[in-house]
Amino acid sequence: MKLKITCILFLAFATSFSSCKKRLGDASREDKNGWIYLHVAGSPADIGYQHGFLLANEIDTVMKVMQYYLPSMSKKDWAFYRDASARFVWKKLDKEYQDEIKGIAEGLQDKGFKYDSLDVTALNAYIELSEYYVPTLLNKVKPGAGDNKAPGNCSAFIATGSFTKDHKIVIGHNNWVDYIIGERWNVIADIKPEKGNQLIMDCVPGFIHSGDDFIVNKGGIVITETTITGFKGFDTTRTPEFMRARKAAQYSNSIDDVVKIMTTDNNGGYANDWLIGDTKTNEVAKLELGLKDYKVWRSKDTAIIGSNFPIDPKLIKDETTFDVNNKTSSPNARRLRMEKLVAVDYKGKLDDATGKTIEGDTYDALDSKNILNRCVIDGHLETDPIACAEWSEPPFFPMGAVQGKVTTTDLAQKMELWAHMGHPGGADFLAAPFFKLHPEYLKTQGKYLRDMKAYPWTLFTASN
Repeated sequence: MKLKITCILFLAFATSFSSCKKRLGDASREDKNGWIYLHVAGSPADIGYQHGFLLANEIDTVMKVMQYYLPSMSKKDWAFYRDASARFVWKKLDKEYQDEIKGIAEGLQDKGFKYDSLDVTALNAYIELSEYYVPTLLNKVKPGAGDNKAPGNCSAFIATGSFTKDHKIVIGHNNWVDYIIGERWNVIADIKPEKGNQLIMDCVPGFIHSGDDFIVNKGGIVITETTITGFKGFDTTRTPEFMRARKAAQYSNSIDDVVKIMTTDNNGGYANDWLIGDTKTNEVAKLELGLKDYKVWRSKDTAIIGSNFPIDPKLIKDETTFDVNNKTSSPNARRLRMEKLVAVDYKGKLDDATGKTIEGDTYDALDSKNILNRCVIDGHLETDPIACAEWSEPPFFPMGAVQGKVTTTDLAQKMELWAHMGHPGGADFLAAPFFKLHPEYLKTQGKYLRDMKAYPWTLFTASN
């Protein structure tokens, strides 16, 4: 009897191992200069499984960070996010992306973690739920209570024509976010799906989308964005931003495709200024997308920047609390510096090398000096004694630029991008000295905030 039970268990294990190996296919991961390069390919379910299985430990950590941090950040616990995902997020996802999310959960489960599809969905939707849906609920209870909750994430540019060295596209981006999350925004995902375009993007472990949105796809499209500060609005009946962003990354072959996908059934979540380029034509565009309003600008000879400021007067008036006249705000101060760098100092010289320099810039255009604060492109709120009222962030808040990416037409056509983990300007964030100076953050961040070292710029290439 014992022998029979042992044989049955062995056969079950062998079958499970064979099934796991088959689903993994030629998927792989490589740890390099602070990044995890992840290659996944196949059906949506298998892409998800490969992701969940190969990044299981990292996803587990991110899940624990979210369950620990979101209650202090948004005053809502993980059960709230799972419930919102079940009530109105999951049913709005295309089956393809439901299958990919289920696959991630199955990969996690096969590595011994007890997460399910709602956990993975809540993780993917955490930005639009915590910083758009929750503020909308607050404003319903008390008008104005949810203002200035939309995130101030990222410094970016896209340029072409006479603004670049080879008259082709150059695009750069650095991601601003709370360090407790951003130091784990360290995946370069190379996704080769059954349908649509192969794509390479940065993301958080467990994301099916980029999240801070830096994407190169096989259709010749490059995409990035920066958020709209002070944005208000969210519609639970429409399609989540994270799915539209992934769909645009995967299925767009033109600027028009990106605009159409992002504006169709738009829920207003994660309202952004999208910077888009078509490397087949070297045309670039800006899509400023709110909930009710959007506008598109496009050209083959321009430089467009983003640092969390909106520019369409109608959108500003209808959908934001953004103060265009506050020169000391982070978005407006960075805009001043980026306009000079991109449109004046480096005009006609922009390439991948100067793009890296711009994304790591630490010059404060207001005070005319190099300094680490909220006003520089490579932002450092943790050293800034002035609170960022535009994002409701207190003084010395541990948030700023956590990584950077740059690519060009020539690189993108080879499915390549440069990526830098940690502050693109090269400064390290060290947790212990920070907590010694600012013990007020120990209670809400002490368990998971860790060192964020600055690594070298690294070139990543998608698989053939």
